[in-house]
Amino acid sequence: METINKINDDEIEFSILKDLPLSFVKGNFFLPLRRQDGELLGAIAGNQGLLALRDLARKLNLKPHPLQADETLIIETINRIYSQTSRVDEVMGDIKGEDLSMIATEFESPRDLLELTEEAPIIRLLNAVMMEAVKEKASDIHIEPYEKGIDVRFRVDGILNKVLAPPKIIHDALISRIKILAGLDIAEKRLPQDGRIKLLVGGRNIDIRVSIIPTAMGERAVLRLLDRQAGILTLEMLGLADSVLSKFKHALTKPNGIILVTGPTGSGKTTTLYASLLKLNTEDRNIITVEDPVEYQLSGIGQMQVNPKIGLTFASGLRSILRQDPDIMMVGEIRDIETAEIAVHASLTGHLVLSTLHTNDAPGAVARLIDMGIEPFLVASSLVCILAQRLVRVICPHCKEAYEPSGEEIAYINIDNPPERLYRAKGCDKCMGKGYLGRTGIYELLEITPDIRTMITEKKDAQAVRAVAMKSGFRTLQSNAVDKILRGTTTIEEVMRVTQKEVEI
Repeated sequence: METINKINDDEIEFSILKDLPLSFVKGNFFLPLRRQDGELLGAIAGNQGLLALRDLARKLNLKPHPLQADETLIIETINRIYSQTSRVDEVMGDIKGEDLSMIATEFESPRDLLELTEEAPIIRLLNAVMMEAVKEKASDIHIEPYEKGIDVRFRVDGILNKVLAPPKIIHDALISRIKILAGLDIAEKRLPQDGRIKLLVGGRNIDIRVSIIPTAMGERAVLRLLDRQAGILTLEMLGLADSVLSKFKHALTKPNGIILVTGPTGSGKTTTLYASLLKLNTEDRNIITVEDPVEYQLSGIGQMQVNPKIGLTFASGLRSILRQDPDIMMVGEIRDIETAEIAVHASLTGHLVLSTLHTNDAPGAVARLIDMGIEPFLVASSLVCILAQRLVRVICPHCKEAYEPSGEEIAYINIDNPPERLYRAKGCDKCMGKGYLGRTGIYELLEITPDIRTMITEKKDAQAVRAVAMKSGFRTLQSNAVDKILRGTTTIEEVMRVTQKEVEI
């Protein structure tokens, strides 16, 4: 029997797979490839696969042509191919042909929910939506009810895109299915609920954080997708400029103090904190975190999830951590003066504290802490550095094109030797027509030097702190963004979207 070690997508006749359930091909360790000269070629692993191939060939009036392959190769190929063929619009097409009123009433009681088969149309729809989201590398799925319909939107690379508009009649059934998967109360429709779903999609472990809130038009659901197998990025993978990276790594070697990462929601602050913990995580250190929620499990690090319902807040969790003899502590976010005071106290008693703060830039974090009620001299003595960041989309390398910049664009870049050409997003099959593929960070790092400490103690404003820092080599978010524009990593439009500089183009 012929043996194969690789299966390319272009070798597969997708029409053969259309009516074959995923569980059937996976369970029998076989994958039909294509029709050829009156034969059905198929990759198999063992006798079970051979029998399945023979059975399928007989139904198609073809002769079986088995190709021996490793089980792992077959399963990996099945996962890859079926994730491509599970289209949401195909499932919606099937549902449109069914009785929508029956679908909407399938979820009237917990008993009915638990007894539903995997072929129930609403289950197939939700499964297809989640698989499509994983395939498109979406970070969130939004299910939003309106007066006459539902919008299903994916957030991909920070941008929301509408992917589906199911009829309003299936809204309750769809939300109920999500509640069952997340272990929530399907009868409670008046209060917000939070839960988690663990899925295996295409051989990948996906954690989904579920938030459901009541609105005037019905319950609204947002599902945050966390791909466990994507791995945690290292500091070197975040897009930090070499000078910023070396300074930030040096700050992480400090035995005590506070290191803050700032930026709006969705700017990648938690990813930076996790990357920092990976750098710090050694056997001779005791590292404990307080998070909301714990997004990724880190081996060798104690992670605590806040639970305000039972009084476990960032402040109470941080206070408890101090009794665990930690060397390094990570607090998901400094939200109030109590948490800030404990973090400052911990940093002044020999601990390194990492946390986040919602401010627009690095100098603004100093003012924010003082506004919370922390004494300026304590802020000055506890802070080590502040890293502000944003995420910008990266131009797709497969279709990006050069062009001659306009006068307004040259003015925006504002450098002595303006470039003769820049790069822009065009759109192709690889990036699904968006022109962008993935994201990278833009950063500014404020080191707390003796001069800056003096200014903080004297209660100087953020603009004054920024001016003094720039004399010492401080580079702004905007400056880092311009570097990435000149290198063709991103575009002016993308930078303006996230930095909100008031310049018209």
